[in-house]
Amino acid sequence: MRTRTLAHLAVLGTNIFFAANFSFVKMIAPRLVQPFGLNCYRVGGSLLLFWLLWVFAREKTRLQRSDLGRVIACGLTGVAINQMLFVKGLTLTSGIHAALLMLTTPLLITLFAVLVLRERLGPTQLPGLLLGVAGAAWLIARGSRGNAAPNPLLGDLLIVINAVSYSVYFILVKPLMQRYKPLEVVRWVFTAGFLFMLPFGWREALEVPFAQFTLQDALTLAAVVLTGTFLAYSFNAFGIRHLGAGTTGAYIYTQPVFAVLIATVILGERFSLQQGLAAALIFTGVFLATRKPREPKPQS
Repeated sequence: MRTRTLAHLAVLGTNIFFAANFSFVKMIAPRLVQPFGLNCYRVGGSLLLFWLLWVFAREKTRLQRSDLGRVIACGLTGVAINQMLFVKGLTLTSGIHAALLMLTTPLLITLFAVLVLRERLGPTQLPGLLLGVAGAAWLIARGSRGNAAPNPLLGDLLIVINAVSYSVYFILVKPLMQRYKPLEVVRWVFTAGFLFMLPFGWREALEVPFAQFTLQDALTLAAVVLTGTFLAYSFNAFGIRHLGAGTTGAYIYTQPVFAVLIATVILGERFSLQQGLAAALIFTGVFLATRKPREPKPQS
């Protein structure tokens, strides 16, 4: 099988794994594992696997001291804040809401590119940003009606802040991806992120009642660590290496579709007409906001 075909399959698998994670997390948190404790197992377990990959890797590269500050910032925004708020927010709102709100990430990346990198807005990007924000605001305002959620407003807001944090990470990590192999970057970013989140989650991690776990609970926790984190980030890194960040990032549009289907089957959540309309606004906004204007053809 061709490498590019494998890369496309890997990125598709990444988004299926991330989509399933919305439901897997809700199956065990906070019923058995508190959110920050779950993050310690999720990130810590994946970190051990990333370091094992490095031990057996043929080529090893050293992190330059000049990049240490950027790695620390990426660990804070891309792992610690991002993952802690994601899991905490997910325990408070519905899986469908969280999945749809994660679509605001491309909108925020576009916004930060304009504000931080001084990129110019294309003719469709401002309307796209406005449509996407309107869809997200409507989704939050409607709450998680029809689905059991203890605090949907707070949960939705945490998911949005998580998307903001990940968008900042996406801007910060680009230079590192250009200088190092993607898996090398992820290994160091996870190391920094784990150190940041450990003070917040170690107590909850120690309080997990493993004696009460059923086989299904144990398999669910394993899936959160292995497929929802380690394999998802590994496959995503493989995709970035062989397809580029743009093509890999475009697959995020598939994630809410898979997440809604999985949450409907596993958690019994209902997808309402209002959620569908809000999703349509967000999808349209993301499409317009991330659409690149055509460059004029050179005059012959």
